[in-house]
Amino acid sequence: MPFRLPARLPFWGFNSRSFTFLDPGPLIDGELELIPPDRKLIDAYLASVQHPLTVQQSPGLADVTRRHLADFIDLCPDGRQGADTAGSIAPTYHFWMWQKDRRDFPIAGGVGLRIGNSYDTVMYYGHFGYHVYPLARGKHFAERACRLLLPLAARHGLNPIWITCNPDNIASRRTCERLGAQLIEVVPVPGEHLLHRRGEIEKCRYRIDAAVT
Repeated sequence: MPFRLPARLPFWGFNSRSFTFLDPGPLIDGELELIPPDRKLIDAYLASVQHPLTVQQSPGLADVTRRHLADFIDLCPDGRQGADTAGSIAPTYHFWMWQKDRRDFPIAGGVGLRIGNSYDTVMYYGHFGYHVYPLARGKHFAERACRLLLPLAARHGLNPIWITCNPDNIASRRTCERLGAQLIEVVPVPGEHLLHRRGEIEKCRYRIDAAVT
């Protein structure tokens, strides 16, 4: 399930006072590096967001402004979005996909890791969320980014890991398959759910077990 900015996700049964973000260490795979969102990179991010291919092929991803990004970075210092006191927001790691060999559009997309096993997380949102801009597709960045984060998920005790996507999102389904995830089911999204109001009426639920990773 892709992230939208800012991500505010239901999360029940979580003790926000006991949660500690961990240092993931370097997250590098060849030319791809996962880095925390940073104000210094806003111009680079906007170059990908405002690219004609993004506007044409992924208008939902293109609808991001400088202020939106700045507010998001303030909300998630060092890419870390903590749970609120009411427990309505999942602790989440956010990263931008940085292409070290591309100066024209260094930001290839984004990936996030939601920590916890609320009903909404495992049924509809998934632990991983990602998006890749059209001009950076074809390099399996979403798959590679998730693989880089699997050890961090394991350190937080997430097993199994759930990834969801819309049934017609063929690229995301292939990403799940390359990760070794198993399609468990396709579930309807309740009519009163936020996702349903956004037009997402079904979700494919893919499962990754520790033995697979």
